[in-house]
Amino acid sequence: MRTVIAGGHGQIALRLERLLSGRGDSAAGLIRNAAQADDLRAVGAEPVVLDLESATLEQVAAVLEGADAAVFAAGAGAGSGAERKQTVDRGAAVLLADAAERAGVRRFLVVSSMGADAEATGVDPVFTAYLRAKGAADDAVRARKGLDWTILRPGALTNDSGTGRVRLAASTGRGSVPRDDVAAVLAELLTAPGTAGLTLELIAGPDPVAEAVRAAASGS
Repeated sequence: MRTVIAGGHGQIALRLERLLSGRGDSAAGLIRNAAQADDLRAVGAEPVVLDLESATLEQVAAVLEGADAAVFAAGAGAGSGAERKQTVDRGAAVLLADAAERAGVRRFLVVSSMGADAEATGVDPVFTAYLRAKGAADDAVRARKGLDWTILRPGALTNDSGTGRVRLAASTGRGSVPRDDVAAVLAELLTAPGTAGLTLELIAGPDPVAEAVRAAASGS
């Protein structure tokens, strides 16, 4: 299985790439900075230098040709302003979805955020812009009939060691989750077509990752 991951040098993406490589799959990570290429190679991924803020639809679709799945795991990141929330967290996600449809790549995962909502309100204007951008991107992806999409909305992300146990459901309540476990859930979702069309929240919990994904796919 070949998976193309936007935001290929992100903390979740690097973990996912290592997992995919470890199980014999092929992962290509989209990066803006060529200096990050060796970090991707170190986890077994193919680096592809492509800036989704300036790339054309045709350029992104060409990278996706022949892939089995695409994962949007990019983000403007801490310290970026409201404008880049729109160009990365919303705009780049929509571009990747457009390109996936163009290239015929149906399986499409989005790493979103708990609380994402195109109409979000809040005291912090930048964080509110982030939630709105993520929510608008999720809405745009969910409107596409040419994609077998799953939107994953983790709670607060930590760098604690993963436990392999999570709570995964349409609504989980607030909580945190290690990035290790987010990556593990993404890897499992890639081969769980029954989760297509679902928006799922994710926090640390009692259920082994594979069981949690199977339960989500079956609606239990």
